Amino acid sequence: MSQERWTAVDHYIDDLLVGHDPALEAALQASVDAGLPAIALTPALGKLLHLLARMHGARSILELGTLGGYSTIWLARALPADGHLVTLELDPRYAEVAAANVERAGLAGLIKINVGPALDGLRALIAAGAGPFDLVFIDADKQSTPEYFELALELVRPGSVIVTDNVVLGGALIDAASEDSRAHGMRRFHELLAQERVGGHRVTATTIQTVGAKGYDGFTLSLVLP
Repeated sequence: MSQERWTAVDHYIDDLLVGHDPALEAALQASVDAGLPAIALTPALGKLLHLLARMHGARSILELGTLGGYSTIWLARALPADGHLVTLELDPRYAEVAAANVERAGLAGLIKINVGPALDGLRALIAAGAGPFDLVFIDADKQSTPEYFELALELVRPGSVIVTDNVVLGGALIDAASEDSRAHGMRRFHELLAQERVGGHRVTATTIQTVGAKGYDGFTLSLVLP
């Protein structure tokens, strides 16, 4: 199967099951116009996050990696009127674009964008006694994902869900000889989850491979245990 075929199937799914959405499409266009990297979720994956948050009854969400706010909008739309979402973004310019997109979508009252390194942002949230968050979405730099995950565990509760994106990286995940620091980060992340399965017992997790308009990748779904 080819990338062309995967993309065509994604477009078919998007047209039938996601549909057109002015606020989301404007967020993507504004990100393109501002020169942000074209790494936002596909509409189908955005809706998957939205559905997971709704199914889980999430009232508080933590996101790592705001980019232009596309996934942020999907997640925030799953919140009740008194819910809240905190999103961490390293680049001030990206955060500025995201803030405008969130405002246009009518969700500014639900969302707080914290600018700075995610590790610092997580530690600040922990120090402030933030949380517990019902759902965490990790989609920041892949090299530091294990550290992000460890700190996120201090901001959740039993029953919380943690979704980690881009964990397969075109199959580089299983290449121990890879010189890609992102792949090393994801291998360390999976080794951490394996330790949890054997003796940590803080979470139980699985990883699902995906193909689509963004190529071959995957995500990890983790459930925080009592």
